[in-house]
This record gives sequence, structure tokens and C-alpha cells, in this order.
Amino acid sequence: MTEIGKFLDKKSVNKAEISRRTGISTSRLSELSLKESTRLTAEELYLIALAIDTNPSLVLEEVCKNLKLESQ
Repeated sequence: MTEIGKFLDKKSVNKAEISRRTGISTSRLSELSLKESTRLTAEELYLIALAIDTNPSLVLEEVCKNLKLESQ
């Protein structure tokens, strides 16, 4: 499961409702939640955050928490 998938599960949100409110298909939401190789766009992240009434920066921090800068 991806970080956005874990975040949505933790929030106990209904993906069908997110789909209806954002225009992002339920199949795309499932792909974003389950496939590590799938890339979440900034627009999708923003719309999902609005749909679940959460600050987009909090979603971004959660989704990207494992990213680190390369050491020099």
C-alpha cells in the first residue's frame, strides 16, 4: 500500500465519495492507493485534500515523509 493509501485508510474516507467530489475515478484512486509505481500529481493531492477537508500541506507531508535529500 502506498503512503496516500495508508493516509486515506487512517482517515477512514470513502473513496467513492472522494471520486464524486474530485472527478478522480475510483480506479485511479485505487491505483494511487495500491501501486507504488503510480505517481500522485499535485492536482490530485490538492483535490483529495479538499475533498476530505484536510490541509493539503498535511497530506503532502504524510505522503512524502520518506523522501530525503541526497547526502554530499
